[in-house]
Amino acid sequence: MASLTSNPMEDIENMEENSGHRRSRSNPGPEQTRPQPPRSLDFPSATSSISLTTPSSPGVVLGKNTKLENIKNWTISTYKCSRQSLYEKMGKTSKTVDPELEDQIETLRNTQKKYSDILRLARALSSHFFNLVQTQNSLGECFSDLAHKSPELQQEFLYNAEAQRNLTKNGQHLLASLNFFVSSVNTIVNKTMEDSLLTVKQYETARVEYDAYRTDLEFYAAAKETEANQMKLSETQVSFNNKKAEFEKLRSDVQIKLKFLDENRVKVMSKQLLLFHTAVSAYFSGNQVALEESVKQFAGKIKSPATSWIEQ
Repeated sequence: MASLTSNPMEDIENMEENSGHRRSRSNPGPEQTRPQPPRSLDFPSATSSISLTTPSSPGVVLGKNTKLENIKNWTISTYKCSRQSLYEKMGKTSKTVDPELEDQIETLRNTQKKYSDILRLARALSSHFFNLVQTQNSLGECFSDLAHKSPELQQEFLYNAEAQRNLTKNGQHLLASLNFFVSSVNTIVNKTMEDSLLTVKQYETARVEYDAYRTDLEFYAAAKETEANQMKLSETQVSFNNKKAEFEKLRSDVQIKLKFLDENRVKVMSKQLLLFHTAVSAYFSGNQVALEESVKQFAGKIKSPATSWIEQ
């Protein structure tokens, strides 16, 4: 029997010694061994001497440089032109003016505006007259139908039906003349004159660029003679010469186009107005022969090769 004053742990050890299964606390049995975590594997770091960037070819680099240079030149030119236009409106700088050419350009713009009014009204007349011809044709068919259904008024309905058929036929001839007149005026207004005005816009843009570089050239020529100013003066002189050549070429183009445009406009409109007058007069005077002859002239102009570049 164990003593009340004995140590319980000593009694347990004594019992294990007596049974032949003494276990050391410092060296536990296999059942007490805990599994150890696996040791981490150390791999050498992977390195490569191959570059992951795509090498740039000389052509690509040259193309990028050219594009950047073009953007730079465009930005500088745009700034100079905007400044020149602003200073001209404010009266702080001078502009190159060709009074004779400016008058011709202003005359062309006014002429195009007036011809546009003629074109608009001629189209309206053609549209209204088309509706009139359609109404006359329908009225003639109605008279003809009633002539067969109303024996007591057959002769009167037949007279009116025949009259409406003749008016419809003559109206179709006049309508063809009107449509051809509209087509010719439209070609002059929206193709020939518009092409000339497009060249005028290019000329006006070149004039502003020319004056912008001329102003810079005058500024550097009057500036203090330093190395930086002399370099700027040389660069501006080259740009100025290029803009001057472009400006003079476009001015010559505008003068030539305006001259030929005016000559051909008079030639074409003279024929068109004469034929238009003949067709309208023949229709309202009841001269069917003259109206048919006028239509033949219009048809001949459509089929035959034109002698004027505007008619083409």
